[in-house]
Amino acid sequence: MNRLTLSEQFFRDQASANASGDLSTVLNRLSLVARMLANEIMRAGFVGKLGYTGTINVQDENVRALDVISNDTVLQVFENVPMVAAIGSEEMEDLHVLPGGESGKYLLTIDPLDGSGNVDVAGQMGTIFGIYRRRSTTGKPTLADFMQPGRDLVAGGYVLYGPCTMLVYTSGGPVNGFTLDRSIGTFFLTHPDIKIPEGEGSYSINEANETKWDDKTRAMVRAFRTQETQCGKRAARYAGALVGDFHRTLLKGGIYMYPGEVKKPEGKLRLLYENAPLAFVCEKAGGAATNGKQRILDITPTKLHERTPLFLGSRGDVEEAGRRLS
Repeated sequence: MNRLTLSEQFFRDQASANASGDLSTVLNRLSLVARMLANEIMRAGFVGKLGYTGTINVQDENVRALDVISNDTVLQVFENVPMVAAIGSEEMEDLHVLPGGESGKYLLTIDPLDGSGNVDVAGQMGTIFGIYRRRSTTGKPTLADFMQPGRDLVAGGYVLYGPCTMLVYTSGGPVNGFTLDRSIGTFFLTHPDIKIPEGEGSYSINEANETKWDDKTRAMVRAFRTQETQCGKRAARYAGALVGDFHRTLLKGGIYMYPGEVKKPEGKLRLLYENAPLAFVCEKAGGAATNGKQRILDITPTKLHERTPLFLGSRGDVEEAGRRLS
């Protein structure tokens, strides 16, 4: 087993990029968030943290107790990290400027707990994050600082909470995966230089939404279901958590799809917190990510909670989906 730790990899990344230690500090704080949330999720059923709070978030979704805990954990961990100017979270309507953020050079976008609906059934959940370099250099960070395309990400990744806790990230180089050794609280490199396979794997989509799609989308998904695609035969797999479905796709190949609907062409998933960071990881692993027409990393957001359709995975699969939608 490779005994390289997550912290050691951070330092290797910064050395190869001739970077300061600031990015490593931000990534190390995210690994702390991961360890804390892994513990909260494991204990949730024992301490009464399952179920809903009775409130609705900015996404017009019912808020679970763990959603609140996860978002609060992120804010607490980054409260005294001077190199981070502000945080954009899926759970908050506006950006959160950190104390001393006027001098911070990084911005953090985060979905603190993706797939929280799976907590009641011990299913997979995750955290998705992106790190951008702040464009303005003085004064309080503003919304305009966050309006950057995904190709400008400094680093992006996700944490998967399931039978094990894994942190997968890239800072522009290889995509590396680390598994948490719970006995000592340390992440070790277990999946170095991940490359997404071509010509194999599964397709992941919520087919219960079929009546909401247009004809081209229905025909495209039907081609994957009936194994009539040029990119190869695919089995259906859908975990109901974006991180879980993408992690399987990243390791095994295939495609994850969340298309727009006739009445909601913008889709459900958020560009800054979900689509762009995962697209960044996917492309660095040799895959592709589009909204069906345009590369995800080329889309410049116009608002904090902007949504886009998402087609993410092996390049051949994503290209075929695009051809069938055009």
